[in-house]
Amino acid sequence: MLANALLSLVERIINHLLQLDPQLKGKLAAIADKQLLIEIRDWQQSILCVYSDEQIHLYSTQERSFDCMISADIDTLLALKDPSMLTQLIRQDKLDLQGDLNLAQGFSNAFAELDIDWPEHFSRYIGDAPAQQLWLSIQALKRRGSQTKSKLENTLTTLCQDELAVTIHPLELAEFKQQNRQLKSQVSQLEMRINALLQSR
Repeated sequence: MLANALLSLVERIINHLLQLDPQLKGKLAAIADKQLLIEIRDWQQSILCVYSDEQIHLYSTQERSFDCMISADIDTLLALKDPSMLTQLIRQDKLDLQGDLNLAQGFSNAFAELDIDWPEHFSRYIGDAPAQQLWLSIQALKRRGSQTKSKLENTLTTLCQDELAVTIHPLELAEFKQQNRQLKSQVSQLEMRINALLQSR
């Protein structure tokens, strides 16, 4: 029940975005009435996504009828907002794809190129100047959030690697891998010598 309510909310949000970017409908027209099945592994959910009648329709389903099926965990699916990641994720075995690749790329490309003039939409409710000011404030807040996140990640990495020594430094990892390769090579050579000695008897 909760899953269906959440799906309905997501569907409403997506269709509202369709109204805000007039060009999006044109981009989705090429994949109209085709069925994209999205299998979210870590949620154990399958969602059928269809664009028809100028709207996106989402259905929770257990049926295996589709034109294209994508199976991955939620983090991998979120990475698909960058369409160039699709083939890379498939090669890394993080994502399974069956059926029409063009359908998956069609959805991904359409939403990656989403171009909404937010100040224009805000101005309908609060006027032009306040809308522009609000948008600039949101952008500045977003930049500060990104900078803070980057600083926090660097601080945590330094703390874990250097101060607490709970994670290994990338240079130490590279050195360990090199030593491991050398050890494997030495063991392999020793094994060959032992086999040669045993055969010579």
